[in-house]
Amino acid sequence: MEKLQYISQGYTREEQEANIRKALDNDVKWIQVRWKNAPERDFIKLCEISKTLCSDHHAVCIINDHVRIAKDIDADGVHVGLNDMSVETARHILGEDKIIGGTANTFQNVLQRMVKSCDYIGLGPLRFTTTKEQLSPVLGFRGYQNIVQELHDKSLAIPKIFAIGGVILNDIELLQQIGIYGVAVSGQITEQPSIITKFKTALQ
Repeated sequence: MEKLQYISQGYTREEQEANIRKALDNDVKWIQVRWKNAPERDFIKLCEISKTLCSDHHAVCIINDHVRIAKDIDADGVHVGLNDMSVETARHILGEDKIIGGTANTFQNVLQRMVKSCDYIGLGPLRFTTTKEQLSPVLGFRGYQNIVQELHDKSLAIPKIFAIGGVILNDIELLQQIGIYGVAVSGQITEQPSIITKFKTALQ
């Protein structure tokens, strides 16, 4: 599984598509299409375009929240939030071969995602970010450390955890020391797509 996810950003379909194209052109291999409060027709069109672009670039295309749309366009999978459709229901709709990721903010959330056999967990936010409304409590590096330590204390295998929420390139080394598998990045890649190469190098 790729260690770098790009979470799409933009206020219009044109902005979203342009940002996704730039990320793919800079060799990102995992796109999560995320566009909150979008008109449904525009969002579906964006998802269709993104799936085609990802296929052309041999990249993974994950749809945020919208499981039915992910099925209709044959995306590679979905990412579900804590208040979205359950992992079991998403798995039933999409089938066993699709990727299902889930958001977590606490140790209990992580356990719940592990029990439900999420393929990966987006744990965060690392720090305050303006890209997400109704932000969960900020974890900081200490929060990640505490959750990973609790998993160790209970002799549980560490799942594929992606740090999310305001993550920047300089965070990679410490996150990896803690035991975090990968990162999901939005702002820094949107602003500077060429930084993807440095992210990928740091995550090796």
